[in-house]
Amino acid sequence: MREALDMAREKGLDLIEVAPQAQPPVCRIMDYGKYKYEIGKKERDQHRKQKQQELKELKLSPRTAEHDLQVRVKRAIEFLEHGDRVKVTMFFKAREVTHPEIGRRLMDKMVEELTDHATVVKPVSLEGKLMTLILSPKTT
Repeated sequence: MREALDMAREKGLDLIEVAPQAQPPVCRIMDYGKYKYEIGKKERDQHRKQKQQELKELKLSPRTAEHDLQVRVKRAIEFLEHGDRVKVTMFFKAREVTHPEIGRRLMDKMVEELTDHATVVKPVSLEGKLMTLILSPKTT
């Protein structure tokens, strides 16, 4: 151990104990500062390459017209191709909630239009005056 420490000092490097419980202990002569810098650099690169998936929301109404629905579908496709998840929310006002089948038909039509681009993560559900659906991009 003393010889290794002297060798490391001669070269201007550090003596790093790799496996202290081994008999005899395993050590490595290296520049510890450079080693820590390289590890940090690798971690930063990995973090930079990760894609954070966002949840984009599209709002509908039971009175949403056909053309408006097609516009929402195009927006959803853009979000999905970008790699984001899409939450489709339908808000029922006043007495519209007494006819949830109208909203469900619109949601089903939207799912049908997006089958090539998305998979359903959370199916259509009605909670109070909100009907929601969550879609995720299809993995190829």
